[in-house]
Amino acid sequence: MHLERMIALLELVAIAGRPITVAELQKATGLPKASCYRLVQTLQEQRLLEQSDADGKVVIGERLIRIALLGKADVDVRKAAAPLLKTAAINFNETVFLARFRNRKVEIIHVETPDDPARAFIHPGLGVRPMHACSCSKAIAAFTEGEFQETILQETLKAYTEHTKTTPEVLRAEFKDIAARGYAECDQEIDMGVASVAAPITIGNIGATFSVGAVGPIRRFEAQYREDIGVKLIDLAEKISGAIQLCNVAEV
Repeated sequence: MHLERMIALLELVAIAGRPITVAELQKATGLPKASCYRLVQTLQEQRLLEQSDADGKVVIGERLIRIALLGKADVDVRKAAAPLLKTAAINFNETVFLARFRNRKVEIIHVETPDDPARAFIHPGLGVRPMHACSCSKAIAAFTEGEFQETILQETLKAYTEHTKTTPEVLRAEFKDIAARGYAECDQEIDMGVASVAAPITIGNIGATFSVGAVGPIRRFEAQYREDIGVKLIDLAEKISGAIQLCNVAEV
């Protein structure tokens, strides 16, 4: 009975889709006032619910969002993000991709290409990318804990091209630069003639769990162009984060 009541409260908060007061929850469930407040407090202590502001209203907590996110298949994430990615690919007139961090690896899970039939574009492929040499990986690595960054730097840093950074000191400095500007770059570090830019997608307090990027030929992706797209990707990352979190809450 205790668990059923807690689940009912979580369902009501998720369905509401907005910050809701404990009084509203008590009225909707018909629970005794003291019991309702006690259950909500327990859910807050376990971070399944959180206060949205000083007025005492509650929303779904980060821990519950994390649980939902970890159990979410790639197909569900792609479904939430694809419309935003496609719009960006059309607006940028460049290939846009989504990457996911799991099992201490980053892999590209979805790609959208521009609709312009006269436009030459590059498809980055799907699957795992090196943590030290791809923009989508570095965008995530730069926002992880220093301990994890050091595990990356202690591994064999393969040189894919003459532009690949393989020195720990250089990569540490780059991680700091990425964290400061908000996006990462890959300037022919995996394939000659190919460059990319990516921004981390932060899910609440969980951290950078995904990244979104754009890729194209170096003849277009020169420094200023990468900077312009990088700023746009930061905004896109916020929108995708919201779409993924909204999807998670709706399914809780």
